[in-house]
This record gives sequence, structure tokens and C-alpha cells, in this order.
Amino acid sequence: MYFLYSMALGLVLLLGSPYWLFQILWQGKYRKGLSQRFGLIPRSFRERGRSEIWVHAVSVGEVLAVTKLIEALRKDFPDRSLVVSTTTDTGQTLAAGRFGQDQVFYFPLDFKFSTERWFAALRPGLVVIAETELWPNFLRVAHRSGAAVVIVNARVSDRSYTGYRKAKWLLMRILENVTVFLAQSAEDAARLIEIGAARDRVRVAGNLKYDVSLPPTLPITERLRNASEAARAWPVVVCGSTVEGEETLLMNAFEKILAAFPSTLMLLAPRHPERFSSVARLLAQSGMRFWKRSQWDGSPIHGGILLIDSIGELASLYGLADLAFVGGSLVKRGGHNILEPAQHGVPIVVGPHTENFRQMVAQFARHDAVCVVRGNDLSATMLELLRNDE
Repeated sequence: MYFLYSMALGLVLLLGSPYWLFQILWQGKYRKGLSQRFGLIPRSFRERGRSEIWVHAVSVGEVLAVTKLIEALRKDFPDRSLVVSTTTDTGQTLAAGRFGQDQVFYFPLDFKFSTERWFAALRPGLVVIAETELWPNFLRVAHRSGAAVVIVNARVSDRSYTGYRKAKWLLMRILENVTVFLAQSAEDAARLIEIGAARDRVRVAGNLKYDVSLPPTLPITERLRNASEAARAWPVVVCGSTVEGEETLLMNAFEKILAAFPSTLMLLAPRHPERFSSVARLLAQSGMRFWKRSQWDGSPIHGGILLIDSIGELASLYGLADLAFVGGSLVKRGGHNILEPAQHGVPIVVGPHTENFRQMVAQFARHDAVCVVRGNDLSATMLELLRNDE
């Protein structure tokens, strides 16, 4: 099974090489850490000696989720060396800022040769994986190396659940390599057991994404607060983690909000940095007044859209919001974390596609702490909230 999987993975990589080359050479994606992904170990990691705890967090959301866990591991095991891997560039940047550049590297591609090289270099006794990253070769090599493998914040999305159930006979062999699953909810635990995890290896431990602290107020947040107050901008609407297909809907809603509140300022933060330029073109084509955060000089702004073409600032910027929209939810992307605006006590609007955070959104909805809307109801809901002081 593992041989056929590796052959299939290699074939996908080969056939998709024109696409990957385009992404690397012209879009700049995947360029960073490319050698590390193929198992070439930087000298700093070859010379550091054994890293007894290896934590893997795919991207920004997972890095945020495991931050408190890593702090606790460091406190409880101060004599144990700990390293962190990520898959995305944005996750790498955030992790390096939080845990130190010399502790962070890119997760290897799921080939036996690249994975074995990292395990040979780090020799971890414990591997902690955030969410449900089920890479067959990685898990097998980890188990054979003698490391305990713990999947924390484990969940099975609605979309994955259907496919996993069909491949249960294969998944059972892969899941045998995991020492324990710490599931977000009882439903996730039941799904893990249903797709092949041993019942005695599954625990319900809750959602790590609740274990977050209010983010520090960044200088850009204070600059924007001063600039919006000087311009008497109101309301401030922060639309975060937006994905393709959502910006047009949000711009349409913004036009209607602007008609009712001419001094409205929208902060629009696309989820992926590689989309900053395409969203800027979309804004330019719309004829709307807009600025780029990267070029904004700090002057007063209102009655337009500020494109947040930066990373790592959104959580703090939610503190400026009179109303927040959390993206990935108007289209079928599963939604993103609503806790970032919630920590600031901000009214929150999301679309109907929030499968990745279904328990969290359901709990907020039961307490009237989030509005779930469809695209054609977006502007009406936003206007209703902005007109309702309570």
C-alpha cells in the first residue's frame, strides 16, 4: 500500500510539475523552504542534536491554536528541545516570530526519503500534529522511529468524513501509527472511530482554538484608529480571511452600507497573500475609493476600502471593528476562526459554509453571538446590525 501511495504521489508531482513551476517562478509560492520539503536539512538543524518534541502546525490557524500548548510543553519540560514545522509561508512567518527562527522549519513532502531524513536528524520522542493531518508515510516513519504520535485538536470535517468512510479499510492501517487522538468534540471522536481509529486511542479534549489570549495591539492598529477618528470614519467594518468569490459580494454589500453611512471604512484582508494583487485589481476595476495598507501613509481615511495586503495583523485589527465578517464562509471553503473578532466583543457575520468550525459557530449562534447569512442577505444583515445600538 505504501509503495503504491508513494508512486501515485510521485506521479502527481511529475504531472503537476508545470503548475508547480509556474507557482514557484511566477507566483512566488512554495519557493521558500523548497529544499527542506525535499528532506535537505539545514546545518543549524543537523548540528543542534536531538529535538525531543516535534510539533507540526500547517498554517496560521494551527500555529495560533498550538501556541498555548507549546508554552505549556516548554514550561513542563524545560529540559526538552522542541521544534515546530509548518506547511505554508504565512504559518512559517508567524511560527518563527512566536517560537524563534532557529526552532522552525518547513514540513517535508510525504515521501519516505524526505521524511526519514528529518526523523534521522531530529530523533524526536514525541510528535504532536495539530488538527487531522493524515500523511501515510510520515505517520509510518514516525511510528517506526519509536516516537509517540499525538494528534491534537483532531477533527473530521463533513467533506472529509464522506471520503474517509469509503477508504476505511486503508485508513485503519494508517491510523494504527497514531498513539492517541485528542478530538475537539464528541462528534469528532465518533467520526474518528468510525473511519478506523481504535476506540481506546481516542479522547475528547476540546478545541485548542479557545485557548487563546487577546492579541497585542499592534502599531498599525493605533495608526488606523487615529486616522479613522481624525476622519470621523464610522462604521469600521473588518472583513477578514476572505477567499476568491467573496470580495465581489462584500464590495456589493459595501456599496449599500456606504449609501447609508457615507463615512464607512472597510478593512478588507484576503486570506492568502498571493491574492493581494488580484484583489487590488478587482478594487481598481470597481471604481471604488481604496488604499493599500502597504502604501498607506497614515493620513485620515474614510468612505472607502483599505486593502490589508499584509500578514499577522488581522487579529489586532479586529479591535477597530464596529462589525466583522469572517471569510471562507460565503463560498464552500468551510469558514475560518470567529474567535479573533469575538475576543474584541465585535458583532460577527459569517456565510452558511462554516463546516470547519461547526461546533463553535453553533454554540455562538445559540447565544445570538453570530449572524449566519447567505450572500443575498449580507448587506441587509450588516445594515440591520449597524443600525441597532443594542
